[in-house]
Amino acid sequence: MKKTASNACPCGGTDYAACCGRYLDGGELPQTAEQLMRSRYTAYTLGREAYLRDSWHPTTRPQEPIVQDDGVKWLGLDVRRHVPQGDEATVEFVARCKLGGRAQRLHEVSRFVREGGRWYYVDGSFPGSG
Repeated sequence: MKKTASNACPCGGTDYAACCGRYLDGGELPQTAEQLMRSRYTAYTLGREAYLRDSWHPTTRPQEPIVQDDGVKWLGLDVRRHVPQGDEATVEFVARCKLGGRAQRLHEVSRFVREGGRWYYVDGSFPGSG
């Protein structure tokens, strides 16, 4: 079957079902922090609040809604580094988006932890901000 833009994964994979769809729709658990980060980016692009909550560590998960209807149009993801260290990992990425017609970039170094065989997003820092 020929790949089309309609089945491309928002994280950059060629096929949503084989990429992040298996986590968001298929019930599989990401096996690496990078897979979790990519699937979380995809969840943001699709407005999947429940997935974002479930994959956010309970000690740092916000109480307020994660998905905001603020007119953001996600344009792409560039993973710069994935540094696994046992049950902890960091993933550096740049996510591109448009907000109010203006292009923006979110550059983050995210921290992840694996508990009970499952990866969770903990928090992130923003290189160069401050």
